[in-house]
Amino acid sequence: MINSELLELEWQNFAPSCERNKVPLLEVLSELSLAEQRVLELGSLSGQHACFMAPKLAVKEWQTSDLAYNLPPLTANIERHGRTLNQAMFPKPLALEVGESSHWPTAHYDVIFTANTLHIMSWQSVQQLFKHLPQVCKPGTRFMVYGPFKCGGDYTSESNAEFEIWLKERNSQSGIRDFEAVDELASNIGFTLKQNIDMPANNQLLVWEFN
Repeated sequence: MINSELLELEWQNFAPSCERNKVPLLEVLSELSLAEQRVLELGSLSGQHACFMAPKLAVKEWQTSDLAYNLPPLTANIERHGRTLNQAMFPKPLALEVGESSHWPTAHYDVIFTANTLHIMSWQSVQQLFKHLPQVCKPGTRFMVYGPFKCGGDYTSESNAEFEIWLKERNSQSGIRDFEAVDELASNIGFTLKQNIDMPANNQLLVWEFN
């Protein structure tokens, strides 16, 4: 049995993209000093990122979240792969619809992290995410977004252009977002872009800080 098949047995809702990008993400996040910080992850899906990175980054807490229908497999994975290592580090996952103000936690976090989500959700949902984001922020909170982006309306690679076609065939509301449009949303709610980091496979890690 090949490694990917083993992983699919070990993880409910296994995401191959998380498996591919977890090491490059860890390498970059290790340089951004997350030790002893409280992290809220939006769109955790399987929880693979959380379980792999949180202990290695020595965070104080990594709060996972996702849409309600994704919560059962996410919860099972966190129980099996996360909370058995460090229960305090992995609170139980939250059901979170970004457009619902009441779904957002009342706590303030040091870091908000999300990977491969903005191009899946509709642009309206992206706008709602930014609208409600200040609810969980305090001065100095960093918002870290990983995924593909357009720049100046142009794709950064041929593969991203092909990826957008595939996305829209699945859901016409999905699509690779324009960096400038997303940065404007962040700026309008009090965030300042601090880093735009090139990542493998034509992805970016964008890091904003709340003023």
